[in-house]
Amino acid sequence: MASPAPKSPELTDKNKKYDRQLRGSKAEIVWSCDEDGKEENTKEINGDEELREKIARETKKEMGEIDNRKLWGDHGQTALEQAKVCLINATATGTEILKSLVLPGIGAFTIVDGKKVTEEDIGCNFFLDGDSCNKSRAQAATQLLLELNPDVRGDYVDESIEQLLENSPDFFNNFTVVVGTALTESYGFVGYLRIQFIEHTVIETHPDNQISDLRLDVPFSELKNHIDAINLSSLEYKDHAHVPYLIILYKYLQQWRQQNEGRLPKTYKEKESLRTLIRTDENGLPEPEENFEEAIKAVNYAISSTVVPQHIKEILDDECCINLTSKSKSFWIMAKAMRDFVDNEGEGFLPLRGSIPDMTAETSRYIALQQVYHNQASKDAEAVFRRAQQLLHQLNQPSDIITETDLKLFCKHATDLHVVRGTSVSDEYDFKTPNMQNIAAMLENPESTMIYYVMLRGVDRFYSEYNTYPGEFDDQVEPDIVKLKACVSKLLSEWGCGPLAKDDYVHEVCRCGAAELHSVAAFIGGCAAQEIIKFITQQYKPLNNTLIYDAITSNTATFVF
Repeated sequence: MASPAPKSPELTDKNKKYDRQLRGSKAEIVWSCDEDGKEENTKEINGDEELREKIARETKKEMGEIDNRKLWGDHGQTALEQAKVCLINATATGTEILKSLVLPGIGAFTIVDGKKVTEEDIGCNFFLDGDSCNKSRAQAATQLLLELNPDVRGDYVDESIEQLLENSPDFFNNFTVVVGTALTESYGFVGYLRIQFIEHTVIETHPDNQISDLRLDVPFSELKNHIDAINLSSLEYKDHAHVPYLIILYKYLQQWRQQNEGRLPKTYKEKESLRTLIRTDENGLPEPEENFEEAIKAVNYAISSTVVPQHIKEILDDECCINLTSKSKSFWIMAKAMRDFVDNEGEGFLPLRGSIPDMTAETSRYIALQQVYHNQASKDAEAVFRRAQQLLHQLNQPSDIITETDLKLFCKHATDLHVVRGTSVSDEYDFKTPNMQNIAAMLENPESTMIYYVMLRGVDRFYSEYNTYPGEFDDQVEPDIVKLKACVSKLLSEWGCGPLAKDDYVHEVCRCGAAELHSVAAFIGGCAAQEIIKFITQQYKPLNNTLIYDAITSNTATFVF
Protein backbone atom coordinates (compact mmCIF):
# COMPACT_ATOMS: atom_id res chain seq x y z
CA MET A 1 0.00 0.00 0.00
CA ALA A 2 1.34 3.41 -0.92
CA SER A 3 1.92 5.88 1.90
CA PRO A 4 0.89 9.52 1.72
CA ALA A 5 3.66 11.89 0.72
CA PRO A 6 5.07 14.16 3.43
CA LYS A 7 3.65 17.66 3.49
CA SER A 8 5.61 20.26 1.60
CA PRO A 9 6.43 23.66 3.19
CA GLU A 10 3.70 25.16 1.05
CA LEU A 11 1.13 22.79 2.51
CA THR A 12 2.32 23.49 6.04
CA ASP A 13 1.78 27.19 5.52
CA LYS A 14 -1.79 26.53 4.49
CA ASN A 15 -2.78 24.46 7.49
CA LYS A 16 -5.54 26.86 8.45
CA LYS A 17 -7.15 26.45 5.05
CA TYR A 18 -6.85 22.65 5.01
CA ASP A 19 -8.04 22.30 8.62
CA ARG A 20 -11.58 22.73 7.34
CA GLN A 21 -11.03 20.46 4.35
CA LEU A 22 -9.76 17.57 6.45
CA ARG A 23 -13.06 16.95 8.24
CA GLY A 24 -16.35 15.25 7.41
CA SER A 25 -17.60 12.21 5.60
CA LYS A 26 -20.68 11.09 3.71
CA ALA A 27 -21.53 8.07 1.58
CA GLU A 28 -24.64 6.75 -0.15
CA ILE A 29 -25.16 3.18 -1.40
CA VAL A 30 -27.57 2.24 -4.19
CA TRP A 31 -28.33 -1.47 -4.65
CA SER A 32 -28.85 -3.08 -8.05
CA CYS A 33 -28.46 -6.57 -9.49
CA ASP A 34 -25.98 -8.08 -11.92
CA GLU A 35 -25.65 -11.62 -13.21
CA ASP A 36 -22.29 -11.33 -14.99
CA GLY A 37 -19.55 -13.67 -13.93
CA LYS A 38 -15.95 -12.90 -13.12
CA GLU A 39 -13.50 -12.91 -16.01
CA GLU A 40 -10.41 -14.96 -15.45
CA ASN A 41 -7.09 -13.14 -15.63
CA THR A 42 -4.34 -15.41 -16.96
CA LYS A 43 -0.64 -14.78 -17.25
CA GLU A 44 2.06 -16.97 -18.72
CA ILE A 45 4.68 -17.71 -16.07
CA ASN A 46 8.27 -17.66 -17.27
CA GLY A 47 11.22 -18.53 -15.05
CA ASP A 48 11.62 -19.58 -11.44
CA GLU A 49 11.38 -16.05 -10.06
CA GLU A 50 7.95 -15.46 -11.55
CA LEU A 51 6.87 -18.92 -10.41
CA ARG A 52 7.92 -18.17 -6.84
CA GLU A 53 6.08 -14.85 -6.96
CA LYS A 54 2.98 -16.59 -8.26
CA ILE A 55 3.09 -19.24 -5.52
CA ALA A 56 3.59 -16.60 -2.83
CA ARG A 57 0.73 -14.52 -4.22
CA GLU A 58 -1.63 -17.49 -4.47
CA THR A 59 -0.71 -18.64 -0.95
CA LYS A 60 -1.44 -15.18 0.43
CA LYS A 61 -4.74 -15.11 -1.45
CA GLU A 62 -5.74 -18.54 -0.16
CA MET A 63 -4.99 -17.55 3.44
CA GLY A 64 -7.11 -14.43 3.06
CA GLU A 65 -9.95 -16.39 1.48
CA ILE A 66 -9.89 -18.90 4.34
CA ASP A 67 -10.57 -16.05 6.77
CA ASN A 68 -13.32 -14.72 4.51
CA ARG A 69 -14.98 -18.13 4.23
CA LYS A 70 -15.28 -18.30 7.99
CA LEU A 71 -17.61 -15.31 7.71
CA TRP A 72 -19.60 -15.99 4.54
CA GLY A 73 -18.58 -19.44 3.21
CA ASP A 74 -17.41 -20.57 -0.22
CA HIS A 75 -20.59 -19.43 -1.96
CA GLY A 76 -20.29 -16.01 -0.32
CA GLN A 77 -16.69 -15.64 -1.48
CA THR A 78 -17.72 -16.68 -4.99
CA ALA A 79 -20.43 -14.01 -5.02
CA LEU A 80 -17.89 -11.45 -3.83
CA GLU A 81 -15.42 -12.40 -6.58
CA GLN A 82 -18.14 -12.01 -9.21
CA ALA A 83 -19.33 -8.62 -7.97
CA LYS A 84 -18.66 -5.33 -9.74
CA VAL A 85 -18.80 -2.11 -7.73
CA CYS A 86 -18.94 1.42 -9.07
CA LEU A 87 -17.70 4.34 -6.95
CA ILE A 88 -18.80 7.86 -7.74
CA ASN A 89 -16.08 10.33 -6.65
CA ALA A 90 -12.71 9.18 -5.31
CA THR A 91 -12.97 11.07 -2.04
CA ALA A 92 -11.31 9.89 1.17
CA THR A 93 -14.53 8.14 2.15
CA GLY A 94 -14.91 6.57 -1.29
CA THR A 95 -11.39 5.14 -1.43
CA GLU A 96 -11.72 3.81 2.14
CA ILE A 97 -14.86 1.96 1.05
CA LEU A 98 -13.09 0.43 -1.94
CA LYS A 99 -10.07 -0.47 0.20
CA SER A 100 -12.29 -2.60 2.44
CA LEU A 101 -13.76 -4.30 -0.64
CA VAL A 102 -10.54 -4.83 -2.58
CA LEU A 103 -8.75 -6.51 0.33
CA PRO A 104 -11.27 -9.41 0.71
CA GLY A 105 -11.22 -9.90 -3.07
CA ILE A 106 -14.10 -8.19 -4.82
CA GLY A 107 -14.25 -8.99 -8.52
CA ALA A 108 -13.87 -5.54 -10.06
CA PHE A 109 -14.44 -1.87 -9.39
CA THR A 110 -14.82 1.26 -11.48
CA ILE A 111 -14.29 4.82 -10.26
CA VAL A 112 -16.25 7.63 -11.89
CA ASP A 113 -14.70 11.02 -11.15
CA GLY A 114 -14.03 13.95 -13.45
CA LYS A 115 -11.99 15.99 -10.98
CA LYS A 116 -8.24 16.54 -10.78
CA VAL A 117 -6.21 15.84 -7.64
CA THR A 118 -5.73 18.93 -5.50
CA GLU A 119 -3.46 19.59 -2.55
CA GLU A 120 -6.51 19.40 -0.33
CA ASP A 121 -7.20 15.85 -1.64
CA ILE A 122 -3.63 14.77 -0.91
CA GLY A 123 -3.95 16.05 2.64
CA CYS A 124 -6.93 13.86 3.53
CA ASN A 125 -6.92 10.92 1.08
CA PHE A 126 -4.55 8.06 1.91
CA PHE A 127 -4.79 6.76 -1.67
CA LEU A 128 -3.48 9.90 -3.32
CA ASP A 129 0.20 10.89 -3.13
CA GLY A 130 2.14 14.04 -3.90
CA ASP A 131 3.02 12.91 -7.45
CA SER A 132 -0.67 12.69 -8.36
CA CYS A 133 -1.36 16.42 -7.94
CA ASN A 134 -3.24 17.89 -10.94
CA LYS A 135 -3.73 14.39 -12.40
CA SER A 136 -7.01 12.55 -12.85
CA ARG A 137 -8.28 11.71 -9.35
CA ALA A 138 -10.05 8.60 -10.63
CA GLN A 139 -6.91 7.29 -12.32
CA ALA A 140 -4.57 8.02 -9.39
CA ALA A 141 -6.85 6.35 -6.84
CA THR A 142 -7.41 3.33 -9.08
CA GLN A 143 -3.69 2.72 -9.48
CA LEU A 144 -2.98 2.75 -5.74
CA LEU A 145 -6.04 0.68 -4.84
CA LEU A 146 -5.01 -2.04 -7.29
CA GLU A 147 -1.73 -2.44 -5.40
CA LEU A 148 -3.71 -3.88 -2.48
CA ASN A 149 -4.85 -7.00 -4.36
CA PRO A 150 -3.50 -8.06 -7.79
CA ASP A 151 -6.48 -10.39 -8.30
CA VAL A 152 -8.94 -7.49 -8.40
CA ARG A 153 -9.66 -5.66 -11.64
CA GLY A 154 -9.94 -1.90 -11.58
CA ASP A 155 -11.02 0.73 -14.09
CA TYR A 156 -11.88 4.42 -14.06
CA VAL A 157 -13.96 6.93 -16.00
CA ASP A 158 -12.54 10.45 -16.06
CA GLU A 159 -15.92 12.17 -16.40
CA SER A 160 -18.33 13.93 -14.10
CA ILE A 161 -21.42 12.02 -13.06
CA GLU A 162 -23.64 14.54 -14.90
CA GLN A 163 -21.70 14.13 -18.14
CA LEU A 164 -21.66 10.34 -17.85
CA LEU A 165 -25.41 10.11 -17.29
CA GLU A 166 -26.02 12.33 -20.29
CA ASN A 167 -23.78 10.26 -22.57
CA SER A 168 -24.55 6.79 -21.16
CA PRO A 169 -27.85 6.68 -19.22
CA ASP A 170 -27.61 2.89 -18.73
CA PHE A 171 -24.00 2.91 -17.53
CA PHE A 172 -24.79 1.96 -13.92
CA ASN A 173 -26.95 -1.03 -14.88
CA ASN A 174 -23.76 -3.06 -15.32
CA PHE A 175 -22.84 -3.01 -11.64
CA THR A 176 -23.80 -5.05 -8.62
CA VAL A 177 -23.61 -2.07 -6.27
CA VAL A 178 -23.22 1.65 -6.91
CA VAL A 179 -21.67 3.81 -4.18
CA GLY A 180 -21.94 7.58 -4.27
CA THR A 181 -19.78 9.86 -2.13
CA ALA A 182 -19.68 13.66 -1.92
CA LEU A 183 -22.88 13.91 -3.94
CA THR A 184 -24.13 16.74 -1.75
CA GLU A 185 -22.22 17.46 1.46
CA SER A 186 -19.74 16.07 4.00
CA TYR A 187 -19.21 17.78 7.26
CA GLY A 188 -16.66 17.74 10.06
CA PHE A 189 -16.89 15.15 12.75
CA VAL A 190 -20.15 13.74 11.37
CA GLY A 191 -20.34 10.63 9.21
CA TYR A 192 -23.47 9.78 7.22
CA LEU A 193 -24.45 6.59 5.41
CA ARG A 194 -27.70 6.09 3.47
CA ILE A 195 -28.60 2.78 1.79
CA GLN A 196 -31.18 2.76 -0.99
CA PHE A 197 -32.67 -0.44 -2.42
CA ILE A 198 -36.05 -1.76 -3.52
CA GLU A 199 -36.06 -5.22 -1.95
CA HIS A 200 -33.39 -7.39 -0.40
CA THR A 201 -33.79 -11.04 0.60
CA VAL A 202 -31.47 -12.91 2.95
CA ILE A 203 -31.25 -16.67 3.42
CA GLU A 204 -28.28 -16.82 5.79
CA THR A 205 -28.85 -14.22 8.49
CA HIS A 206 -26.36 -15.80 10.95
CA PRO A 207 -28.41 -15.13 14.10
CA ASP A 208 -26.44 -14.78 17.32
CA ASN A 209 -28.70 -17.18 19.20
CA GLN A 210 -30.23 -19.76 16.93
CA ILE A 211 -32.95 -21.97 18.42
CA SER A 212 -32.35 -25.68 17.82
CA ASP A 213 -34.81 -27.50 15.57
CA LEU A 214 -35.12 -30.81 17.45
CA ARG A 215 -38.86 -31.64 17.13
CA LEU A 216 -38.99 -33.40 20.52
CA ASP A 217 -42.61 -32.31 20.92
CA VAL A 218 -43.64 -33.67 17.48
CA PRO A 219 -41.04 -36.33 16.61
CA PHE A 220 -41.02 -37.57 13.02
CA SER A 221 -41.41 -41.32 12.60
CA GLU A 222 -37.73 -42.18 12.09
CA LEU A 223 -36.74 -40.24 15.22
CA LYS A 224 -39.49 -41.84 17.29
CA ASN A 225 -38.54 -45.34 16.14
CA HIS A 226 -34.85 -44.67 16.84
CA ILE A 227 -35.48 -43.46 20.40
CA ASP A 228 -38.10 -46.11 21.21
CA ALA A 229 -35.57 -48.80 20.30
CA ILE A 230 -33.34 -47.72 23.21
CA ASN A 231 -34.24 -49.03 26.66
CA LEU A 232 -32.40 -46.96 29.27
CA SER A 233 -33.22 -49.31 32.16
CA SER A 234 -31.52 -52.26 30.47
CA LEU A 235 -28.23 -50.48 29.73
CA GLU A 236 -25.06 -51.03 31.73
CA TYR A 237 -23.61 -48.03 33.52
CA LYS A 238 -20.98 -47.30 30.87
CA ASP A 239 -23.56 -47.29 28.09
CA HIS A 240 -26.13 -45.52 30.26
CA ALA A 241 -23.69 -42.64 30.83
CA HIS A 242 -23.06 -42.19 27.11
CA VAL A 243 -26.58 -42.03 25.73
CA PRO A 244 -27.13 -38.69 23.88
CA TYR A 245 -29.05 -36.32 26.14
CA LEU A 246 -31.71 -35.73 23.46
CA ILE A 247 -32.81 -39.32 23.88
CA ILE A 248 -32.91 -38.95 27.67
CA LEU A 249 -34.83 -35.71 27.41
CA TYR A 250 -37.37 -37.15 24.98
CA LYS A 251 -38.09 -40.20 27.11
CA TYR A 252 -38.62 -38.22 30.30
CA LEU A 253 -40.63 -35.60 28.41
CA GLN A 254 -43.03 -38.34 27.33
CA GLN A 255 -43.39 -39.46 30.94
CA TRP A 256 -44.07 -35.91 32.08
CA ARG A 257 -46.64 -35.32 29.34
CA GLN A 258 -48.49 -38.52 30.26
CA GLN A 259 -48.79 -37.18 33.80
CA ASN A 260 -49.89 -33.70 32.61
CA GLU A 261 -52.61 -34.25 30.00
CA GLY A 262 -50.16 -34.31 27.09
CA ARG A 263 -49.10 -30.67 27.27
CA LEU A 264 -45.54 -29.32 27.20
CA PRO A 265 -43.91 -27.75 30.28
CA LYS A 266 -44.02 -23.97 29.86
CA THR A 267 -43.77 -22.33 33.28
CA TYR A 268 -40.71 -22.41 35.51
CA LYS A 269 -42.54 -24.66 37.97
CA GLU A 270 -43.47 -27.15 35.25
CA LYS A 271 -39.96 -27.23 33.84
CA GLU A 272 -38.53 -27.71 37.32
CA SER A 273 -40.80 -30.70 37.84
CA LEU A 274 -39.43 -32.20 34.61
CA ARG A 275 -35.87 -31.64 35.84
CA THR A 276 -36.74 -33.38 39.09
CA LEU A 277 -38.09 -36.32 37.12
CA ILE A 278 -34.81 -36.63 35.22
CA ARG A 279 -32.72 -36.34 38.40
CA THR A 280 -34.69 -39.11 40.10
CA ASP A 281 -33.22 -41.70 37.78
CA GLU A 282 -29.72 -40.87 38.94
CA ASN A 283 -30.32 -41.96 42.58
CA GLY A 284 -28.11 -44.85 43.58
CA LEU A 285 -25.63 -44.45 40.72
CA PRO A 286 -21.91 -44.30 41.62
CA GLU A 287 -21.51 -40.77 40.30
CA PRO A 288 -23.59 -38.15 38.48
CA GLU A 289 -23.85 -38.80 34.78
CA GLU A 290 -22.84 -35.90 32.54
CA ASN A 291 -25.36 -36.73 29.85
CA PHE A 292 -28.20 -36.50 32.38
CA GLU A 293 -26.85 -33.15 33.58
CA GLU A 294 -26.89 -31.96 29.96
CA ALA A 295 -30.49 -33.12 29.62
CA ILE A 296 -31.45 -31.15 32.74
CA LYS A 297 -29.78 -28.01 31.40
CA ALA A 298 -31.40 -28.47 27.98
CA VAL A 299 -34.94 -28.34 29.40
CA ASN A 300 -34.92 -24.55 29.00
CA TYR A 301 -34.00 -24.40 25.30
CA ALA A 302 -34.54 -27.84 23.77
CA ILE A 303 -38.22 -28.19 24.66
CA SER A 304 -40.55 -25.82 22.88
CA SER A 305 -43.56 -25.97 20.59
CA THR A 306 -42.55 -26.52 16.98
CA VAL A 307 -44.33 -23.81 15.00
CA VAL A 308 -43.69 -21.64 11.95
CA PRO A 309 -42.23 -18.37 13.33
CA GLN A 310 -44.36 -15.28 12.79
CA HIS A 311 -41.81 -13.52 10.56
CA ILE A 312 -41.63 -16.62 8.35
CA LYS A 313 -45.45 -16.74 8.14
CA GLU A 314 -45.34 -13.16 6.87
CA ILE A 315 -42.86 -14.15 4.17
CA LEU A 316 -44.91 -17.18 3.11
CA ASP A 317 -48.07 -15.04 3.02
CA ASP A 318 -46.37 -12.24 1.09
CA GLU A 319 -47.90 -11.25 -2.23
CA CYS A 320 -44.59 -12.00 -3.99
CA CYS A 321 -44.70 -15.55 -2.62
CA ILE A 322 -48.34 -16.34 -3.34
CA ASN A 323 -48.58 -14.83 -6.83
CA LEU A 324 -45.45 -15.81 -8.75
CA THR A 325 -44.68 -14.43 -12.20
CA SER A 326 -42.10 -15.18 -14.87
CA LYS A 327 -40.00 -12.38 -13.36
CA SER A 328 -40.10 -13.68 -9.79
CA LYS A 329 -36.74 -14.02 -8.08
CA SER A 330 -35.50 -17.46 -7.13
CA PHE A 331 -35.96 -16.58 -3.44
CA TRP A 332 -39.71 -16.21 -3.88
CA ILE A 333 -39.98 -19.36 -5.99
CA MET A 334 -38.22 -21.33 -3.24
CA ALA A 335 -40.45 -19.66 -0.65
CA LYS A 336 -43.57 -20.70 -2.59
CA ALA A 337 -42.24 -24.26 -2.85
CA MET A 338 -41.68 -24.28 0.90
CA ARG A 339 -45.15 -22.86 1.52
CA ASP A 340 -46.64 -25.71 -0.52
CA PHE A 341 -44.50 -28.19 1.43
CA VAL A 342 -45.75 -26.83 4.76
CA ASP A 343 -49.36 -27.19 3.59
CA ASN A 344 -48.82 -30.78 2.40
CA GLU A 345 -45.88 -33.07 3.22
CA GLY A 346 -44.72 -30.95 6.12
CA GLU A 347 -48.11 -31.18 7.85
CA GLY A 348 -47.86 -27.60 9.05
CA PHE A 349 -44.13 -27.60 9.83
CA LEU A 350 -41.10 -26.17 8.05
CA PRO A 351 -38.43 -28.46 6.56
CA LEU A 352 -36.18 -29.92 9.24
CA ARG A 353 -32.84 -28.17 9.70
CA GLY A 354 -31.05 -31.48 10.17
CA SER A 355 -28.39 -30.58 12.73
CA ILE A 356 -28.07 -31.40 16.41
CA PRO A 357 -25.92 -29.74 19.10
CA ASP A 358 -22.74 -31.24 20.54
CA MET A 359 -23.23 -33.49 23.54
CA THR A 360 -21.56 -36.09 25.74
CA ALA A 361 -22.21 -39.42 24.05
CA GLU A 362 -20.60 -42.50 22.60
CA THR A 363 -19.44 -41.66 19.08
CA SER A 364 -21.49 -44.36 17.38
CA ARG A 365 -24.68 -43.37 19.23
CA TYR A 366 -24.18 -39.67 18.46
CA ILE A 367 -23.54 -40.33 14.76
CA ALA A 368 -26.58 -42.62 14.57
CA LEU A 369 -28.81 -39.90 16.06
CA GLN A 370 -27.23 -37.27 13.83
CA GLN A 371 -27.91 -39.45 10.79
CA VAL A 372 -31.58 -39.71 11.73
CA TYR A 373 -31.93 -35.92 11.65
CA HIS A 374 -29.83 -35.63 8.50
CA ASN A 375 -31.91 -38.21 6.62
CA GLN A 376 -35.17 -36.49 7.48
CA ALA A 377 -33.77 -33.07 6.50
CA SER A 378 -32.67 -34.52 3.14
CA LYS A 379 -36.14 -35.96 2.54
CA ASP A 380 -37.76 -32.62 3.32
CA ALA A 381 -35.34 -30.73 1.07
CA GLU A 382 -35.95 -33.16 -1.78
CA ALA A 383 -39.69 -32.65 -1.47
CA VAL A 384 -39.29 -28.88 -1.56
CA PHE A 385 -36.89 -29.15 -4.52
CA ARG A 386 -39.42 -31.19 -6.52
CA ARG A 387 -42.05 -28.54 -5.86
CA ALA A 388 -39.63 -25.78 -6.89
CA GLN A 389 -38.91 -27.56 -10.18
CA GLN A 390 -42.64 -27.83 -10.84
CA LEU A 391 -43.04 -24.11 -10.24
CA LEU A 392 -40.17 -23.30 -12.60
CA HIS A 393 -41.81 -25.41 -15.28
CA GLN A 394 -45.13 -23.62 -14.78
CA LEU A 395 -43.38 -20.23 -15.01
CA ASN A 396 -41.45 -21.24 -18.16
CA GLN A 397 -38.16 -20.60 -16.41
CA PRO A 398 -35.01 -22.72 -16.82
CA SER A 399 -34.82 -25.56 -14.31
CA ASP A 400 -31.17 -24.86 -13.50
CA ILE A 401 -31.71 -21.41 -11.95
CA ILE A 402 -32.51 -23.22 -8.68
CA THR A 403 -30.18 -26.10 -7.90
CA GLU A 404 -30.64 -28.79 -5.27
CA THR A 405 -27.78 -27.20 -3.34
CA ASP A 406 -29.65 -23.89 -3.33
CA LEU A 407 -32.77 -25.58 -1.99
CA LYS A 408 -30.89 -27.45 0.75
CA LEU A 409 -29.36 -24.17 1.92
CA PHE A 410 -32.79 -22.50 1.84
CA CYS A 411 -34.38 -25.30 3.88
CA LYS A 412 -31.49 -25.39 6.34
CA HIS A 413 -32.11 -21.74 7.17
CA ALA A 414 -35.89 -21.84 6.80
CA THR A 415 -36.49 -20.36 10.27
CA ASP A 416 -34.06 -17.46 9.72
CA LEU A 417 -35.13 -16.04 6.35
CA HIS A 418 -35.32 -12.27 6.13
CA VAL A 419 -36.93 -9.86 3.67
CA VAL A 420 -36.51 -6.10 3.88
CA ARG A 421 -37.91 -3.47 1.56
CA GLY A 422 -36.24 -0.10 1.27
CA THR A 423 -37.35 3.43 0.54
CA SER A 424 -36.02 5.94 -1.94
CA VAL A 425 -34.26 9.16 -1.03
CA SER A 426 -36.95 11.08 -2.90
CA ASP A 427 -39.58 9.61 -0.57
CA GLU A 428 -37.44 10.59 2.39
CA TYR A 429 -37.50 14.21 1.25
CA ASP A 430 -41.29 14.23 1.03
CA PHE A 431 -42.72 16.38 3.83
CA LYS A 432 -45.90 14.32 3.92
CA THR A 433 -44.24 11.10 5.07
CA PRO A 434 -44.79 9.88 8.67
CA ASN A 435 -41.05 10.28 9.32
CA MET A 436 -41.58 13.92 10.15
CA GLN A 437 -43.46 13.00 13.33
CA ASN A 438 -40.67 10.64 14.38
CA ILE A 439 -38.07 13.35 13.78
CA ALA A 440 -40.01 15.82 15.90
CA ALA A 441 -40.25 13.30 18.74
CA MET A 442 -36.52 12.57 18.69
CA LEU A 443 -35.56 16.24 18.56
CA GLU A 444 -37.17 16.72 21.96
CA ASN A 445 -33.95 15.24 23.31
CA PRO A 446 -31.31 17.93 22.67
CA GLU A 447 -28.53 15.31 22.73
CA SER A 448 -30.15 13.10 20.08
CA THR A 449 -28.01 12.20 17.08
CA MET A 450 -31.02 13.17 14.97
CA ILE A 451 -29.82 16.76 15.23
CA TYR A 452 -27.00 15.93 12.81
CA TYR A 453 -29.52 14.64 10.29
CA VAL A 454 -31.38 17.95 10.57
CA MET A 455 -28.10 19.82 10.05
CA LEU A 456 -27.30 17.84 6.91
CA ARG A 457 -30.77 18.48 5.53
CA GLY A 458 -30.27 22.14 6.36
CA VAL A 459 -27.02 22.10 4.39
CA ASP A 460 -28.93 20.64 1.42
CA ARG A 461 -31.33 23.56 1.62
CA PHE A 462 -28.43 26.01 1.96
CA TYR A 463 -26.67 24.63 -1.12
CA SER A 464 -29.84 24.69 -3.24
CA GLU A 465 -30.35 28.38 -2.41
CA TYR A 466 -26.76 29.71 -2.49
CA ASN A 467 -24.93 27.17 -4.67
CA THR A 468 -22.18 26.83 -2.08
CA TYR A 469 -21.70 25.12 1.25
CA PRO A 470 -21.92 26.99 4.56
CA GLY A 471 -18.46 27.98 5.79
CA GLU A 472 -16.76 26.94 2.56
CA PHE A 473 -14.98 30.30 2.31
CA ASP A 474 -13.11 31.88 5.22
CA ASP A 475 -14.61 35.35 4.83
CA GLN A 476 -18.17 33.98 4.71
CA VAL A 477 -18.26 31.88 7.89
CA GLU A 478 -20.14 34.42 10.04
CA PRO A 479 -22.72 35.39 7.37
CA ASP A 480 -23.22 31.70 6.56
CA ILE A 481 -24.09 30.98 10.19
CA VAL A 482 -27.06 33.35 9.90
CA LYS A 483 -28.10 31.88 6.54
CA LEU A 484 -27.82 28.27 7.70
CA LYS A 485 -29.78 28.99 10.86
CA ALA A 486 -32.56 30.44 8.71
CA CYS A 487 -32.52 27.36 6.43
CA VAL A 488 -32.72 24.98 9.40
CA SER A 489 -35.51 27.00 11.05
CA LYS A 490 -37.53 27.00 7.84
CA LEU A 491 -37.01 23.26 7.46
CA LEU A 492 -38.13 22.54 11.03
CA SER A 493 -41.17 24.74 10.57
CA GLU A 494 -42.18 22.76 7.48
CA TRP A 495 -41.86 19.56 9.51
CA GLY A 496 -44.01 20.97 12.28
CA CYS A 497 -41.09 21.03 14.75
CA GLY A 498 -40.07 23.79 17.12
CA PRO A 499 -36.76 25.69 16.84
CA LEU A 500 -33.47 24.21 18.03
CA ALA A 501 -32.65 24.66 21.69
CA LYS A 502 -29.15 25.97 20.88
CA ASP A 503 -27.13 27.14 17.88
CA ASP A 504 -23.93 25.22 18.68
CA TYR A 505 -24.51 22.71 15.90
CA VAL A 506 -25.05 25.43 13.31
CA HIS A 507 -21.76 27.08 14.31
CA GLU A 508 -19.93 23.72 14.14
CA VAL A 509 -21.24 22.95 10.65
CA CYS A 510 -20.14 26.35 9.34
CA ARG A 511 -16.76 26.02 11.04
CA CYS A 512 -16.15 22.70 9.27
CA GLY A 513 -17.00 24.11 5.85
CA ALA A 514 -17.69 20.90 3.86
CA ALA A 515 -14.40 19.39 5.01
CA GLU A 516 -13.38 15.72 5.28
CA LEU A 517 -11.49 14.15 8.16
CA HIS A 518 -9.66 10.96 7.25
CA SER A 519 -10.40 9.14 10.51
CA VAL A 520 -14.13 9.71 10.00
CA ALA A 521 -13.82 8.69 6.36
CA ALA A 522 -12.09 5.45 7.40
CA PHE A 523 -14.84 4.63 9.91
CA ILE A 524 -17.69 5.33 7.49
CA GLY A 525 -15.78 3.54 4.73
CA GLY A 526 -15.54 0.41 6.86
CA CYS A 527 -19.25 0.56 7.76
CA ALA A 528 -20.27 1.06 4.13
CA ALA A 529 -18.04 -1.78 2.90
CA GLN A 530 -19.54 -4.09 5.50
CA GLU A 531 -23.06 -3.31 4.28
CA ILE A 532 -22.02 -3.72 0.65
CA ILE A 533 -20.64 -7.19 1.38
CA LYS A 534 -23.93 -8.09 3.06
CA PHE A 535 -25.80 -7.17 -0.12
CA ILE A 536 -23.35 -8.93 -2.43
CA THR A 537 -23.21 -12.19 -0.46
CA GLN A 538 -26.88 -11.94 0.56
CA GLN A 539 -25.87 -12.89 4.08
CA TYR A 540 -26.45 -11.11 7.40
CA LYS A 541 -29.22 -8.56 7.89
CA PRO A 542 -28.33 -5.21 6.29
CA LEU A 543 -28.72 -1.76 7.76
CA ASN A 544 -32.06 -0.20 6.94
CA ASN A 545 -31.45 2.51 6.01
CA THR A 546 -29.50 5.42 7.60
CA LEU A 547 -26.49 5.52 9.89
CA ILE A 548 -25.11 8.69 11.47
CA TYR A 549 -21.75 8.75 13.23
CA ASP A 550 -20.81 11.41 15.76
CA ALA A 551 -17.00 11.33 15.90
CA ILE A 552 -16.90 13.78 18.80
CA THR A 553 -18.63 11.36 21.17
CA SER A 554 -17.89 8.19 19.13
CA ASN A 555 -21.60 7.38 19.04
CA THR A 556 -23.59 5.93 16.16
CA ALA A 557 -27.33 5.86 15.57
CA THR A 558 -29.50 4.21 12.92
CA PHE A 559 -32.75 5.58 11.54
CA VAL A 560 -35.36 4.41 9.05
CA PHE A 561 -36.60 7.05 6.61
